[in-house]
Amino acid sequence: MMHLNLFIFGCGHHSAAWRHPDSSVEQLGDIRYYERLAQLAERGKFDAVFLADGHSAGNVSDGSWWFLEPLTALSAMSRATEKIGLISTVSSTFYTPFHAARMLASLDHISGGRIGWNVVTSMFDAEARNHNYESMPKHADRYRRAGEFVDVVLRLWDSWHEDALSFDRAGHYADPEKVQPINHQGEFFSVDGPLNVPRPPQGHPVLFQAGASEPGRDLASSRAEAIYAVAYDLPAAQEYYRDINRRAKAAGRTVGVPIMPGLVTYVASTEAEAKAKQRELDELLPTEASLRQLGMFVEKDCMDWELDAPVPPLPPLEEFTGPKGRYSTILRIIEAEQPTVRQLLGRLAAGGGHCTIVGTPKKIVDQMELWFKNEGADGFNLMPPSLPHSVEDFVEQVVPELQRRGLFRKDYESDTLRGHLGLAKPT
Repeated sequence: MMHLNLFIFGCGHHSAAWRHPDSSVEQLGDIRYYERLAQLAERGKFDAVFLADGHSAGNVSDGSWWFLEPLTALSAMSRATEKIGLISTVSSTFYTPFHAARMLASLDHISGGRIGWNVVTSMFDAEARNHNYESMPKHADRYRRAGEFVDVVLRLWDSWHEDALSFDRAGHYADPEKVQPINHQGEFFSVDGPLNVPRPPQGHPVLFQAGASEPGRDLASSRAEAIYAVAYDLPAAQEYYRDINRRAKAAGRTVGVPIMPGLVTYVASTEAEAKAKQRELDELLPTEASLRQLGMFVEKDCMDWELDAPVPPLPPLEEFTGPKGRYSTILRIIEAEQPTVRQLLGRLAAGGGHCTIVGTPKKIVDQMELWFKNEGADGFNLMPPSLPHSVEDFVEQVVPELQRRGLFRKDYESDTLRGHLGLAKPT
C-alpha cells in the first residue's frame, strides 16, 4: 500500500496562501487549528502528519510560520487523535542527544507509540546565531555530528530493556540489571545515560531523514527508517530512489526504506477549475518581492519581465555560474510546462522543486500510481498549497480514488506509526 503523510506548514505551502481572504492566518497560534488538521488527515487514513521546524524568525513581513514549537504542538495533537502518526523535525546541530531522546520518548508514551522524528542538520547562519554559534558549522562536520547524534539517541532508548519496569512494591520499581548506562565518549558528545524515561512503546520512535547531498544520502540510507525526498518529475524520483536503495544494500540493510517525495496538488472536478484554484493563489503573490527572489535564483534582473508573457530565454545549465540545484529545477519547469512568468513565480512559491499536479482526482492518482509502480515513490509527503482547503479536497476526492484502485488503505490496521509503515519494532 502507498504511504501518505500530511506536511502541515502555516496556512499552506504556497507562500501567498496566508493572504487569501479565506485563509486561517489568525488561527496559527491556536492549537485547535492543528488538531483539526490532524483529525482531517486521520479521517483520510494518512500514515502521519509532519511538522517541520526552524530556529530563526526570517522575514516576518512575508509570513513567519514558526508559531508553535512543533514537539509541544504534537503533544496536544496526540490527545486529539487516535491512530495517525505524529512526526517532528529535530535538529542534530542545535539539540543534544539526551534532550531529544527524552522528549521523543515522552511523546511516544503520551501518544501510545505514534511518534516519528525527522533528523536535520539545519542550514542557515541566522539559526546558528540563536544557538551560540557565529555561523553554521561546516557541512561535513554537521553530518558527522548528525551520525553520532542518531547513534547516541538510539542507545539511550535501548538503555532500558523492554521488561525493565517491575513495579514490585516490596522490591524494585525497575530491575537495575535492565537499566544500564551507555557511557558514550565521542567526537561531539559525552553522555553517561541511562535515559530517565523508560523504553518508548515503539522501541525507537521512527527515524525519518531527508538527505539530498552526498553525506545526506549516506545518512539516510544507513540509518533512516523512512525518507522524505525532493523530485520534480519521475526520472529525478527514480534516480534518487534507486541510489538510496543501492546505498542501503551496500550498508548491509536487508529491509527496504520507504521513500516519500513531496507532492503539491490542486484538485477539482475539472482541469479548468483546478487551474483556477492555482491561479487564485498565484495572483496573491507580491509581484516585486517575487521577481526579486526569482532574479536571485537565475542571476538576472527580472524586474521588468512581463508577468503574463512567456519566461524570457535563460542560459543553459552548463553556463550558469550560481547554485545549480534550484536553477536546474527552474529550467525543467520552463521546458516541461512552458509557463508564463506569473505561473513560474507561483510554481516556485508552492513547493519549489517538488512534484506539482493540477487537475482532477483521476489525473492526480494516475501520476501517483505511475511513480508508485515504477520505482519513483513508496508514497508521498503531501504539501497542500493552502490549509485546510487543499487537504480537504485531497481527502474527499483523491483518497477515495486511491482506495478504489487498491493503492491505499480503507482503514487503519495498526495503532502505531511503525505499524502504519510496515516497520518492525527494534528489539
